Amino acid sequence: MQRRSEPLISEQAIQARILELAAEISRDYVNRELVLAVVLKGALMFAADLSRKLTVPTSIEFVRARSYQGTRSSRRVQVTVFPEENLAGKHVLIVEDILDTGYTTHFLLDRFRDAKPDSLELCTLLDKPARRNIPVAARYVGFTIDDQFVVGYGLDYEEKFRELPAVYVLDET
Repeated sequence: MQRRSEPLISEQAIQARILELAAEISRDYVNRELVLAVVLKGALMFAADLSRKLTVPTSIEFVRARSYQGTRSSRRVQVTVFPEENLAGKHVLIVEDILDTGYTTHFLLDRFRDAKPDSLELCTLLDKPARRNIPVAARYVGFTIDDQFVVGYGLDYEEKFRELPAVYVLDET
């Protein structure tokens, strides 16, 4: 598998959109503390950049969930890390790398709702609605993309390409 040479979304476009998202989130959570629940490993870079631009008090928790094997969703969600912090009464923002089929995100939203937060929202760098099998919507979306397998800026194919500063389409040929 090779990535295309030209990025689908440039590093500059990503950073500009993060500034806009951070401003919107900061306005929405003014005078409130926010818990960022970062979905590992893919959302780590996005969450790090986003958190540095927020102007509200923020803590960070991690969740590790996956449903992909190679380029296909297995539809079985595995959660191996979940926040240990008591989230009851807190304002939680799940930070995802990509909202795709909806299986993982739907599962996580249900699991977080069980923790009884005051509010629960979703922020995703990429939204791929053409692949949605379960109706899930993000409150904050970086970019909406077509049905292509993408890598870079935290997104991977078998743990490769995460380090790229932009988002690229992966050629499956």
